[in-house]
Amino acid sequence: MNYLSVENISKSFGAHNLFENVSFGINKDQKIAFVAKNGSGKTTILRILTGSDHPDSGQVVMRKGIRMEFLSQEPNLQDELTIEESIFASDNEILKVIEAYEKALENPEDQEAYQKAFEQMDIHNAWDFETQYKQILFKLKLDDLKLKVKTLSGGQKKRLALAIILINKPDLLILDEPTNHLDLEMIEWLENYFAKENITLFMVTHDRFFLENVCNEIIELDNGLIYQYKGNYSYYLEKKEERIAAENASIDKAQNLFVKELSWMRRQPKARTTKSKSRIDDFYVIKEKAHSRRKEHQVELEINMERMGSKVVELHKLNKSFNGKVILNDFSYMFNRGERIGIIGKNGSGKSTFLNILTQAMKPDTGKVVIGDTIKIGYYTQGGITIKPEQKVIDVIKEFGEYIPLAKGRSISAGQLLERFLFDRKKQHDFVEKLSGGELKRLYLCTVLIQNPNFLILDEPTNDLDIVTLNVLESFLLDYPGCLVVVSHDRYFMDKIVDHLFVFRGEGEIEDFPGNYSDFRAYEDSIEPVKEEAPKEKVNWKESQVKNGLTFQEQKELQKTEREMAKLEEQKQVIEKEFADGKVGDDQIETKANQLQKILKELEEKEEKWFELSAKMEG
Repeated sequence: MNYLSVENISKSFGAHNLFENVSFGINKDQKIAFVAKNGSGKTTILRILTGSDHPDSGQVVMRKGIRMEFLSQEPNLQDELTIEESIFASDNEILKVIEAYEKALENPEDQEAYQKAFEQMDIHNAWDFETQYKQILFKLKLDDLKLKVKTLSGGQKKRLALAIILINKPDLLILDEPTNHLDLEMIEWLENYFAKENITLFMVTHDRFFLENVCNEIIELDNGLIYQYKGNYSYYLEKKEERIAAENASIDKAQNLFVKELSWMRRQPKARTTKSKSRIDDFYVIKEKAHSRRKEHQVELEINMERMGSKVVELHKLNKSFNGKVILNDFSYMFNRGERIGIIGKNGSGKSTFLNILTQAMKPDTGKVVIGDTIKIGYYTQGGITIKPEQKVIDVIKEFGEYIPLAKGRSISAGQLLERFLFDRKKQHDFVEKLSGGELKRLYLCTVLIQNPNFLILDEPTNDLDIVTLNVLESFLLDYPGCLVVVSHDRYFMDKIVDHLFVFRGEGEIEDFPGNYSDFRAYEDSIEPVKEEAPKEKVNWKESQVKNGLTFQEQKELQKTEREMAKLEEQKQVIEKEFADGKVGDDQIETKANQLQKILKELEEKEEKWFELSAKMEG
């Protein structure tokens, strides 16, 4: 069944022709990835599909009655709503039923309203739906439903927008870089969710594991033309290689790029190993493999950077906390020449803070960072590049360096480096303000690399880069002889580039693991799975609550009591700390003391209620 047809659409901006006579269709249950170089019109096509832009010619035809949702890079949410209100703001009938039931639970004395809401939950079979949507919120770390949208970070807003779309289950889901702002755990959950759900997807993503494991078709926009590949990422690489070979008499750079990428894909294990007989044996096998991986690579670009001395970078007993949250706990490490370290961990576990301490942009609470005399650090941050008006691309990079020296007296000029990173001679003389977001990131990378650092730090370098640029960056970094430290959620990128990992576990714990990301996942999966503190999927919530000795309403009351107790405990600690720190003035002592007494009394009442419900549940 056809959901949407794109018929001969064209789009130009001034004299620049983005694409012409583009046609393709989206059918039920297809999971399509849309692939194109930065600046070639990906975002414009998404905007045309969703009706926020219009083609110069041609049309988009959608089947009547189809519900479509769009996850954009900048979600459109209402600042004054809470997370919960944002979810219930949709026109989904079942969500309206659940909302009415939640409100009825808050007013148990209105038995008539409660009974009516309860019956509606039964009629619409909303119990399972509620369990599923809470599972989605849990996985996307949206636990505090009372937070207002205006207080959320950019990443939290993106996750909330994604949650709303997944909860509403549209017929057609259009996604623009869905894995941006998700940590690795969330990405893997979303990948598994999309892979198993009967859902129709059309998405732009640079996550090649996503392309490999989720998509069953890839549509590529290349030089204004559409190419369709009925398969996943490996299939796309193979058929693209064949197409380029047919179009060119000789093997050129583009074909070499895809030959290497296809070769890499074919070397990857098809599935993760689980429950290994001996984790210790696994560990040493991985360690040996990690050390040999680098030797297998044939260096094509012999960069002649400044020689490192015996002292590289030393971290001595580093400690760092923010508002009582421990980021680093007595962490020490001595970097060796040529090390290639990947940093992984959940959002908020301290990865970017660690990089800022490493580069001395931030001081640790205690401990010290010692940087060797010969070390020249290059730091690619998530902040990007500052655009100066009327500045051309080539002038931007020349501010940072004219060339990179190579072995045997050769060099790469600033223009040649830009060309390597897909800025042709014409593009190099464009004004910077004309570049797309992805092209700006590409230019920023070039400004860091042209300085020829021997200690390179990259914080999320793959965000907003297209797949072709990622291949170019990977090729460059595989030839790079210096020390490399990378924070990235791109599992594929990490697998190709790093030899071992710093795994940020939280609470200041950092594990040094000898291998890349797939090695780490295989090793972690060899442990017997630990029970996850997540809401388990239930066939029917009502049945489950009866088995636990609590009615559904009592279960809600227990959860509400726990939340209220946590808030009261926080208020109690704040006042006690004010007294302890001597911050309570003489004129405030009586008022504060009365507040504290009131909180303690409320807390005692809540605890009694909690014990009563808990005892009933255990009984």
